[in-house]
Amino acid sequence: MMDRQNEQADLSGPGVGSYDQVARELPTDYVPLLPPRQRMMTLFEIKKYVEDNLCRELNLQMVPVPRLISGHSGMNDYLDRDGTRTPVEFSCGLGLDRPISAQIVQAATKWKRLALAQFGCNPGEGINTDMRAVRKDYFLDHDHSAYVDQWDWERVLTAEARHLDTLRTVVETIWRVIYGAGQLVREHFPALRSEAYAPIPEKLTFIHAEELLDRYPDLPRKQRETRALQDISPALFIIGIGWPLADGYPHELRAADYDDWATETITVNGQTYHGLNGDILVWNPENPAV
Repeated sequence: MMDRQNEQADLSGPGVGSYDQVARELPTDYVPLLPPRQRMMTLFEIKKYVEDNLCRELNLQMVPVPRLISGHSGMNDYLDRDGTRTPVEFSCGLGLDRPISAQIVQAATKWKRLALAQFGCNPGEGINTDMRAVRKDYFLDHDHSAYVDQWDWERVLTAEARHLDTLRTVVETIWRVIYGAGQLVREHFPALRSEAYAPIPEKLTFIHAEELLDRYPDLPRKQRETRALQDISPALFIIGIGWPLADGYPHELRAADYDDWATETITVNGQTYHGLNGDILVWNPENPAV
């Protein structure tokens, strides 16, 4: 088993490491398969495909998300359990007796739930937004940036529908859109049909974080993920990220104020698994010969 000191360090947060390690891992000989103009065409075609199909498949409407919110509104998000990843904050309002305390959005999760009410969404209806945010306290590596551009969606859910079957249905729907986007790119941009990049797998396999720990008790969490992608399936959804596992540690820390890592999901051999929160992971095999 991993010792507790190393386990604690492993949970420090996304992107934790050293910049020397990042420099060793990032390739120095990368050559894009498409020139800049075609890369932009590809990017926007993918974005449009994903937006249109997420909205159709999940009954969502595209809406804009604010770039700035009031620091006193409570609408900005913590990105961890201890609140150490704080937002960029400044005063604005020239000439006001009491300037406005403004914050740049870190994530739109809590704002989206307010927006569901503002837009009058009923159960089964929701919103989608191309969110741009700033996360100044992230370690910067091949996975994490201080600037975030991502889709953020939210849909009204009844209490009766808050269970594992709903999670699986929604995740499988999202995966169909991702798979379709991969097919689209390979069809419309032949240069991207390179042996260096395997096609996106059609099947997504579900596994709980507890099951990963049972399979690989001596591996740190990220190495567990890598082994599972190689041993089990090249496309995985890990359920239950955030709740303390059998060894006393969560698979990964999750936000304290919105991620659902507490709901009881399933019981296996008398052990209750928790969490309606998780991640999609996809294995991209390295091909040193290309």
